[in-house]
This record gives sequence, C-alpha cells and structure tokens, in this order.
Amino acid sequence: MCGDTYPIISALTFPGLITALSSINSKILIQKIKKILERKPNFFQFILKIVPIDFVCETNVKVITQLIREHFKSFINNKDTFKIVLKRRKHEKIERTIFIEKIAKYIDNNVDLENPDKIIRIEILGNFSGISFLKWDDVVRIQN
Repeated sequence: MCGDTYPIISALTFPGLITALSSINSKILIQKIKKILERKPNFFQFILKIVPIDFVCETNVKVITQLIREHFKSFINNKDTFKIVLKRRKHEKIERTIFIEKIAKYIDNNVDLENPDKIIRIEILGNFSGISFLKWDDVVRIQN
C-alpha cells in the first residue's frame, strides 16, 4: 500500500514489537502511512505506534555513540533544540543517565526536554539497537 513491492516484516522476541524493512526512506514511509490513516483511521487495528529507525547496530555504547556523532549534524541544525530518548528492553546494564550524557556532550545545541525541535531516539533491544533522528511528527501514534 505504501509502494514497496517486497517489504520484510518480522516478529521480534519482544512481546508486542514487530519490525518492517522497506526500500522506501523511513520518513517518506511515515508520511504515506499517515495518509492511509487519514482515509482509513482503523486500518492498523492492532498497532499503537510506528517509529522509524534510521540505523541498526550492535548494542555497544561506543558504536552507538560513534553513529550518532557521525550523523547528528545532518539532522540537527545549529539553532535546533534536542533531547535524547533511551528505550531499553532486556538490557539494563547500560545506565540511562551516564549513557545519555556520553552522547549529549558531543552536541553543542541546547537541550529541551519538554518541547525539542529534534529527538535522538535509541531503542535497545537486547544485543541490537536502533537509532532514530526524529521530529515530533515522525512517529505515528494510532488512536484505536
């Protein structure tokens, strides 16, 4: 429905989570999904939220930090405020505050935890992690 002939959709070992790999840019895909929901609000009957992931890597603080350092400047402009969101599933060894501080120290922009211009979201799922560079409207929240 979104224009990808062969998306790869698979379940994860984490209850309630699925992944979808598409050849379409994730931000464009989100806009197409929003248009579907405008026409058919109940189309995704059992899905609550869709979060695009820009990068997938091993769950390693150095690897995650390096990926963010290499790519945040193409997403966060000089005057943008930002916040970092960390979601952990089956990986409590990474201490939230220390980890976020390690990443934030490389970003000179102002932090705004309430209403940031941009969000760096890190999803830790056991041995794998997803990194997203988001604006508020890049996440689809479905009201069923």
